[in-house]
Amino acid sequence: MIDRFGSDDAGTASDPTDDDLAAARERMIDRLSSRIDDEGVLEALAAVPRHAFVPEGRRESAYVDRPLPIGDGQTISAPHMVAIMADVLDLEAGEDVLEIGTGCGYHAAVTAEIVGAKHVYSVEYSTELAERARGTLAEIGYGKVSVRVGDGREGWSEHAPYDAAYLTCAASEFPAAVRKQVRPGGRLLAPIGTAFQTLIEARKREDGSLEREDHGGVQFVRMRG
Repeated sequence: MIDRFGSDDAGTASDPTDDDLAAARERMIDRLSSRIDDEGVLEALAAVPRHAFVPEGRRESAYVDRPLPIGDGQTISAPHMVAIMADVLDLEAGEDVLEIGTGCGYHAAVTAEIVGAKHVYSVEYSTELAERARGTLAEIGYGKVSVRVGDGREGWSEHAPYDAAYLTCAASEFPAAVRKQVRPGGRLLAPIGTAFQTLIEARKREDGSLEREDHGGVQFVRMRG
């Protein structure tokens, strides 16, 4: 994803201590606070240990504001992009949220900090990543986040309707099933496009149509399936 904020933090030591990681996380939040007004979003990012979701060999860069590879051709989102998406969705405690693209589980954990872990439902295409995400989420206190393996285009109808849904991967359009599973008045957010992607927020009208708002160019991995 495009690093729109920039970062002068090149990481700490190759084997960072807990104190190193805590200091790096604090610097990350300081940088984000100049761009994100929602204190709840900043508190959520401050609460989630991003380094726990990053492969061990890359943990010195866990709080640098850029995406990092997590295996299987996928990445953990840059902190600023997670913050922007949470800010745009304007989530509230107790809302049911559908996430398409669990990846390593970091974004789901941030969402869980805002709405509550039992209200987060995440679909991941890769069995390997889904299993790893479940383990990490449970280990650090987000075990009530629900993760299933499947094609994100199908959403997760069992727990619908959702108050909000977001994609952490780019699609040519909001998947029809995901759109259907969001309640009238609910919100959707996704990077839409192929060669050029735009972060699109949409509110679902009573008749099922979408009222859309453009939040600028982004670059995400493509949806699989």
